[in-house]
Amino acid sequence: MDGFRQTQRLAYACAEEVAARLRPGVTEREAARMLRRWLEARGVRDWFHLPFAWFGDRTAFTGFRIPLQFFPTGRRLEEGMPFILDLAPVYRGFSADVGFSGRIGENALHDKLLGDLRAHRELILREVRERRPLRAIYQDVDRLMVQQGYANRHRAYPFGVVAHTVDRVKDRRWSPRVFGFGTQALKGLASDSLRGHREGWSPLWSPYGFSDHPPAPGMWAVEPHLGFRGTGAKFEEILVVTDSTDPEQSAFWLDDDLPHVRRWETTA
Repeated sequence: MDGFRQTQRLAYACAEEVAARLRPGVTEREAARMLRRWLEARGVRDWFHLPFAWFGDRTAFTGFRIPLQFFPTGRRLEEGMPFILDLAPVYRGFSADVGFSGRIGENALHDKLLGDLRAHRELILREVRERRPLRAIYQDVDRLMVQQGYANRHRAYPFGVVAHTVDRVKDRRWSPRVFGFGTQALKGLASDSLRGHREGWSPLWSPYGFSDHPPAPGMWAVEPHLGFRGTGAKFEEILVVTDSTDPEQSAFWLDDDLPHVRRWETTA
């Protein structure tokens, strides 16, 4: 767990530093390049996926229909705009996938969405500890979003996932990529899919029947994503699931010293 925690902290440190350097006029492609260069300068050589950056109504995936629309564009950041930085480095053989939501200037709606995500973090942990089926937890997340007045925007991801597993990979100096995704990490996800198929579970946490099973032990990158009228916000971090019979040890967030958690604690 220390290796995964170190990679996740490195990714969040990158997101925070780059977010602090964003100014009006910066494009999504430039922000994604800043994230990549920051991590490469600190020894990252492989990726689950290369960094994404979404500005303005793209934080809510407005009009997204095909996977290519997720990739960074020439959209420029403007005063008051929300943004999301999503990055998934592999560091010393350990994967992480994080999402950082922020805004340039004042944006009260974005602040409200980010604050309301706290209830989702609590709900997900509680129900995973109760060993509810992943599909049922997904539906409860949906219901909570509706109660809050929001739209589910993680449903726009491939397979509509709210989470996926992350694994260890071989530490190599360079790994080829396919459409921005590291081949080693994709092989690991494919291996989990085959093993899960034999054992009756899936590494993709989705609203579909293949996720209708109790939480499987492993490292899960969880990313509930709220949207409201062209504004989106999410967090993404690792949830650890074990086979322990002790509820508190059966599932827990890998790290509570993260930007969104600190923000909730200071505004409570």
